Amino acid sequence: MKKKVTQIPATKTKYSSKSTVQVTKRRVAGYARVSTDSDEQFTSYEAQVDYYTNYIKQRADWEFVSIYTDEGISGTNTKYREGFNHMVEDALNKKIDLIITKSVSRFARNTVDSLTTVRNLKDAGVEVYFEKENIWTFDSKGELLITIMSSLAQEESRSISENVTWGQRKRFADGKVTVPFANFLGYDKGPDGNLVVNKEEAKLVKRIYHLFIEGYSPYRIAKILTEEGIPTIQGKKKWSTSSIRSILTNEKYKGDALLQKSFTVNFLTKEKKINEGEIPLNTM
Repeated sequence: MKKKVTQIPATKTKYSSKSTVQVTKRRVAGYARVSTDSDEQFTSYEAQVDYYTNYIKQRADWEFVSIYTDEGISGTNTKYREGFNHMVEDALNKKIDLIITKSVSRFARNTVDSLTTVRNLKDAGVEVYFEKENIWTFDSKGELLITIMSSLAQEESRSISENVTWGQRKRFADGKVTVPFANFLGYDKGPDGNLVVNKEEAKLVKRIYHLFIEGYSPYRIAKILTEEGIPTIQGKKKWSTSSIRSILTNEKYKGDALLQKSFTVNFLTKEKKINEGEIPLNTM
C-alpha cells in the first residue's frame, strides 16, 4: 500500500525563529576598524564609516542600527577592542540581526577569536557578512571559508610581527638606540638625534644619586623631592618610588645602553617578558 506523505513547510527561520510569512526588516549594523592612528588610516576609517552607513540605509529591507568602530587598535586580539565588544554584546542581546564588515581581517586576525565570535553570534541568530570575501556566515560553507581566511590573516600578522622584530634587532646591532626623550630626566634630543645633557635636569639626577650613596632609600628620596615641590619630568607634583628606582638602575646614566631587555612572547596577545637569556642582548 502506497503511503501518503504530507510535507509541512517551515514557518520560522532556522536561526532567528522568526516567522517566514511575516516580512520584517533585518536590523543591520556595520563594523569598521583601522589598526594605526596615521592620517592615511584615518581617511580609510572615515571612508569605511561613511560607506557602510549609506550601504545599509539604501536597502529597503534593512533597518540601520549603528556603525561600531575601533581606531588604532590591533586586530590580533579582541580583548581591548571596545567597539567590537560593544557590537557583539548588542547582537547577543537581540539588538542586531546582521553585521556587515569589510573583510575577515578587519573582523579579527586571530583565528580562534574569529571563529568563536562567529559561532556565538550564529547561535544567537545573528549573521555576519564579509563583503570582500563575499562570505555569509549562515551559508553552509561560511565557517570553512572563515577558518581559511582567518588563518591567512593570522599568518600575515605573524609575518609582519617577525619583520618588525627583525628590523628592530638590526637597528640594535647597528648601534641605533631609541630613547623616550620626553620621559628621560637629564637629557634632551640633539640635532643628530643623539643624547645631549640637559644641564639643569642633570643637577637633579646627580642629587638623586648622591642621596642614594649617602644611604637614602628610593622611597625616602621620592618623599624629599615631593616635599620640596620639585616637579617630575612629566610635571607631576608627587614622586614615586618606582621613578627613583628607575633612574638609579638605568644604565644610560653611566653612558651605556642595554638593548632588548624585554621581548614579545606572543604576537597575538602582545605579552612581553623580561629577557633572561632567551634572546641575545645588545650593549653599547
